[in-house]
Amino acid sequence: MRYLVVFALLLAAVASSNAQVSSHAPTGAAKQAQPQQQTPGSSFQVSDKPVARVNGAVLTDRDLLREMLQIFPYARQHNGFPKAQEASIRQGALQMIIFEELVYQEALRRKLTVTPQQLKQAEEGFKGQFHSAEEYNSYLKVEMGGSEKAVVEKIKRSMLIEKVLKMDVEDKSTVTLAEVRAFYDKNPKQFEVPESYAFQSISIMPPQNATADQKKEGLKKAQEALKQAKATKSYQDFGLLAEKISEDDFRVNMGDHHGVDKQKLPPQVVKAFVAMKPGQLSDLIQIEQAYTIVRLNAHTPAGKQSFESVKADLRTNMQKTKYEQLRTSLDKRLRASAKVEIL
Repeated sequence: MRYLVVFALLLAAVASSNAQVSSHAPTGAAKQAQPQQQTPGSSFQVSDKPVARVNGAVLTDRDLLREMLQIFPYARQHNGFPKAQEASIRQGALQMIIFEELVYQEALRRKLTVTPQQLKQAEEGFKGQFHSAEEYNSYLKVEMGGSEKAVVEKIKRSMLIEKVLKMDVEDKSTVTLAEVRAFYDKNPKQFEVPESYAFQSISIMPPQNATADQKKEGLKKAQEALKQAKATKSYQDFGLLAEKISEDDFRVNMGDHHGVDKQKLPPQVVKAFVAMKPGQLSDLIQIEQAYTIVRLNAHTPAGKQSFESVKADLRTNMQKTKYEQLRTSLDKRLRASAKVEIL
């Protein structure tokens, strides 16, 4: 469950920076945790300062930081957020915690419930995210004011949020195979693919303003590279050689360029590919002052991707799009009758 996972995500940040961050406070349901002593200079300091009010329910900087860390978890490693992105991360997190509070209140309005068995199972799962009983007890004391009831209330809140989202968003975002086929048939241009080549390269690149001697030395080095390349027998052999002697940026990836649109390749390389079959190597190809050897791995003619080859990814993408549209619609509907204040 996403919200139970998020609820526990701050454990690493708490452990590394001694900053206290908890899940969203249920609307009047749980006792507020007492502020924890902060590490001076920590980017994760919080003070329980209100940041928003949703139909009277107060959301604090603890809630905000928790969601910001969900959006940018690398902040834990760097003890802070990138300055250029911090404002947008904060704004996105603020809108998310407001949305979650609105969804939680909607669950209460509908009188939704979770069974004792479901709650117990979720509680066990949540506690299982801690590495030891000592770690959980420390969390309980610092984050929850020592209250097991507060933990249960927060878990219950998370489950109710997910229940509404499942009913109003997830269950309705299913896309049938017939719908996928209809989209495929109505948008043929979207599935057209250009002619492309997948290949590996080994390049020798003299300095940009090379002297005559440097150019001569570059050609000699390229000829030796070609000799070694001709001795390779497989993708692996050529790739290992590329990592060893190539001077282009692709050397760190076995010299592999994967699939490249024909229109984006130098004409000298395309000319070589036309006369090659997969698995074959070119002779030296000169491009300005550089020398390149290419190994053709695959040639894909221009055409249209088959429905069978795209249906799985297409269905996934369509469902993601539909999910986000439904979630946005739910957000707008709940906000329409709510009083939301940014503090």
